[in-house]
Amino acid sequence: MQNIEEIATQEAMRNTKSTLQAGDQLVILITAKDMDVVRPFNQNYSSGEISQTSVPSGNFPNQGQSTISGPTYIIDSNNQIDFPVLGQLSTAGKTLVAFKDELRDKLTHYIKNPSVNMRVSNYKVTILGEVARPGQYIIPDGQTTLLNVIGLAGDLTMYGKRDDILIVRNENGQIIKDRVNILKADFIQSPYYNLKQGDVIYVAPNKTKEKTSRLDPNTPIYIAVAGIVVTILALVFKK
Repeated sequence: MQNIEEIATQEAMRNTKSTLQAGDQLVILITAKDMDVVRPFNQNYSSGEISQTSVPSGNFPNQGQSTISGPTYIIDSNNQIDFPVLGQLSTAGKTLVAFKDELRDKLTHYIKNPSVNMRVSNYKVTILGEVARPGQYIIPDGQTTLLNVIGLAGDLTMYGKRDDILIVRNENGQIIKDRVNILKADFIQSPYYNLKQGDVIYVAPNKTKEKTSRLDPNTPIYIAVAGIVVTILALVFKK
């Protein structure tokens, strides 16, 4: 990666986060000192209900588990959820943190010092191609970047193209494709630097890998056999 100092500086200063999308599943649990007061805001939920998500760790994408507990709300096609007592709440253009703060503010009209626990339970991205551990990764925090996912996948292999990473995104029912060059510092300004729910990343092989893949896997055997034949013939004609 070139211009690493510039990349690191801009990454530290960047505060743009991924916004919530239609189809996201929000697990929201409201708590307070008096749990009887918050009961109407946690309708149809009991402490026995658990929503689990996998946190990538180790050498496998789905190794390790973290537990998220609470009622689940699915963001509809109008970017809204139907929340108990408060009614329809819009998530359009809002990050998880922004929507969480907004919900807390609304709840203060009914509850003293409410606490809002919120997660996106189905936020996942897929990375394929020339990475150490390709696969689908579930992100419990509901936001991640291209660099983070490459890190989760164990980095690109020596055969991966750094200057031509394909990202496929489903945005409002439309499939959008774009390519990112991570060798240049300005790639973090790309709208694809912050990934969204369901994004697919493909790291294409470079020319070296393409040439290798076209070789017959039995070529080494043929060479070895040919070498033995040549040696035998040489011994025969020497006699």
